[in-house]
Amino acid sequence: MEYFPDIKKGKFRYYDPEKVVAGKKMKDWTRFSLALWHFFGEGTDMFGSGTMIRPWGSATEQNTLKKEIEAAFEFAKKLSIDYYAFHDLDVIPPTEKVSVIEKSLDQVVPLLKSEMEKSGVKLLWGTANLFRDPTYVHGAATSPYPEVFARAATQVKKMLDVTLELGGEDFVIWPGREGYDTLLNTDMKKGIELFGSFLSAVADYASEIGFKGQLLVEPKPMEPMKFIYVADVMSLWALLQHYGLTGKFKANIEANHATLANRSFQHELHLARSFGLLGSIDINQGDYLVGWDLDRFPTDLYDSTLAAYEVIENGGIAPGGFNFDAKVRRGSFEPVDLAYAYQAGMDTVARGFEVAAALKKDRVFEEFVEERYSGYSSGIGKKISEGKVTLKELRDYALNTEGFKPKSGRQEYLEDLLNAYLTSTPPRGASPGVLPSRRDREATCFCVLEMEIPWIGLKAGKPQVDFCFSPREEARE
Repeated sequence: MEYFPDIKKGKFRYYDPEKVVAGKKMKDWTRFSLALWHFFGEGTDMFGSGTMIRPWGSATEQNTLKKEIEAAFEFAKKLSIDYYAFHDLDVIPPTEKVSVIEKSLDQVVPLLKSEMEKSGVKLLWGTANLFRDPTYVHGAATSPYPEVFARAATQVKKMLDVTLELGGEDFVIWPGREGYDTLLNTDMKKGIELFGSFLSAVADYASEIGFKGQLLVEPKPMEPMKFIYVADVMSLWALLQHYGLTGKFKANIEANHATLANRSFQHELHLARSFGLLGSIDINQGDYLVGWDLDRFPTDLYDSTLAAYEVIENGGIAPGGFNFDAKVRRGSFEPVDLAYAYQAGMDTVARGFEVAAALKKDRVFEEFVEERYSGYSSGIGKKISEGKVTLKELRDYALNTEGFKPKSGRQEYLEDLLNAYLTSTPPRGASPGVLPSRRDREATCFCVLEMEIPWIGLKAGKPQVDFCFSPREEARE
């Protein structure tokens, strides 16, 4: 049975899997993944029932689950999505017994293997759902009850086995219930210790069974708990340091989780890269005006460019990838809306890589940053960086350099220059032309021209402001 007969293949404006960008094929930079839990979503929310029209019906029986899985792999193949990701409970009938979970997974693995072979779609990562069952109401790995801790460990053990059997390249721990709603009944120190012990046990078992993939933890500050212990990259780094787990786990960073943590997506990626923790990405989009996890498909070119920039700086994201932890809106309920959503998301990420590659080639930001911190490459600055200076030496230096004035950070100039790069890459099928040179882009940012723009009534003429120059050159003069 063909589930999406009206969808033959993806129609992309920017994504070309074979196109070489910054020395790699686009598909190798992006490593796109389809998230089964959202793909199977029925469009319910707390105020209304499901709206989705799906060719496989409602997810209630094993036969329906089989259709869902077949449809997901068909869809992924048609849209050139090379990977998928799933929780244990995404692919089995509902149950509260962990023994039944194990048996049901054994039954569904052959189907997953068969669909993977037919489609060529591979497993990016597996994970255990440690948040849905009522047993986890007070936490899973941080529950005050050893019985619950053991149940969570059992689910993770089984899913590590399944992920290994399916050739998964990563395994994710999402600690959504690992936190608290009130400290009045919580031993926070004990909870964090328990989570550290849990991660250690996971790492030990992965090594025992020969799992060579990445182990990942996905930070989130809140929801469903009021406070989650691994709130952001910084708290994850501190936890891994404290429990001797650096080198064993990396971060799976979700864009919308960064929003909830009052961090930018770029901030979390940059920090993870700096600490050697950037493992994989759950790509989606939130809303700064809404205080919960929306999981929208990404369409923000500014965010995608800065994210791609960090991935290029990281040398890539493999063996992680860009997993679409994203769902269509309740009002986008027709099957074809899934294609529109994935095409928009994949184009947005691809365009980000094109722009980021141009920025990297021109070393637009690097030169500014290197020059700004150049004082730490020699003299007293070098001694500071190496931790070889005393407060007395620093006092003497400060007295000898009184009157020092910092230089401008040129934030607005850099932001305007970024915008110039964002608007200079044509879509696929359009006339490519010649990308403006770096000098032209820099000059554009500081030359206000009176151009013919019909919809606002301006006509061509002389420059209104006659100072086209590169601020960096001016600074050198």
